[in-house]
Amino acid sequence: MLMQGVIFMVVGMTMVFLFLIIMVIIMKFMAVLLRFCPEAVKETVASPPSLANGLEEVAVAIAACQKY
Repeated sequence: MLMQGVIFMVVGMTMVFLFLIIMVIIMKFMAVLLRFCPEAVKETVASPPSLANGLEEVAVAIAACQKY
């Protein structure tokens, strides 16, 4: 009974290890493929958060709390 558990554990750990190895190989292959077809990178300038937007959200939350 104990030997069957050990065999089951070794088989399970081997399957997980093989899955992880295959996953790493596929990820490396995808990285090589993506080097040859880069997507256009859009540069966006983040605007600083305005105080009015934050206050509007707070006012909405307060109104919702007061209603219920």
